[in-house]
Amino acid sequence: MQSNAENHEACLHGSGVELVEAQLREGAFSPHRHDTYTIALTTAGVQSFNYLGKRWQSLPGQAAVLHPDEVHDGYCCDQTGFSYRAAYVPPAHIQNVIGGAALPFLAEGVSTNAYLVASALGLIAMCTAEVDLFGYQDALHQFVCAMQRCEGRAPPARKNVNREAVMRVREFLDCVPAPGTNLAQLEELAGYDRWQLSRDFRTLLGTSPYRYLQCRRLERAGRLLRAGLGMAEAAHEAGFADQSHFGRIFRRTFGTTPLAWHRSGQPRTIVL
Repeated sequence: MQSNAENHEACLHGSGVELVEAQLREGAFSPHRHDTYTIALTTAGVQSFNYLGKRWQSLPGQAAVLHPDEVHDGYCCDQTGFSYRAAYVPPAHIQNVIGGAALPFLAEGVSTNAYLVASALGLIAMCTAEVDLFGYQDALHQFVCAMQRCEGRAPPARKNVNREAVMRVREFLDCVPAPGTNLAQLEELAGYDRWQLSRDFRTLLGTSPYRYLQCRRLERAGRLLRAGLGMAEAAHEAGFADQSHFGRIFRRTFGTTPLAWHRSGQPRTIVL
């Protein structure tokens, strides 16, 4: 990935919302995926990307909302490039609003729906402003309602999903346990079948327990890099097998290398 300017800001909870404001004039983001919702607003130019087997173009005044764990890329369609603002919202935050219902899924990668665009803009603005958890929760609620309205339905709660056990496992993974963590351990912690746990985890949080833990390891490695540790030491301390393993997972998740990310600027993290 090449860009002439890219700044990252992160706020709201240790594994919370990441904010990105970037400008891309050449190059591309290679195919990658996040374990969060990607909510992106193009501020100038034309943002092009592939998602769910289609090519999409996002213009200023439109919103791109990508589902967790779905592969996408990003590239310029002309020499002028594009700039955008994006928030990466954890599905756990969405679950706080919908309380066990299936995660909203928008089949269209780009939306012109005024309600959705306005609520996405409000959510990003609230995250960018001075941290206000109450205000964030209100903006998040409006955005979730907008997604459900665009989806065409508000799904009822899934009574057969063990939400309590899934959230217990999520809290365990948020602590970034030592290398060697596996489904057998999670099954013991949850108190029921590991495969049903995996299905329930994906239903509620939009990704698998494995992918979720990888993203938490990446977050820890990022904090260690910002604290001054070297690449190899940060990878080891975060639980990766080695630096090359860390690099592969990082690029697969964020579409760029750890070195390029580190050189782009240091995120600001605020924990509430």
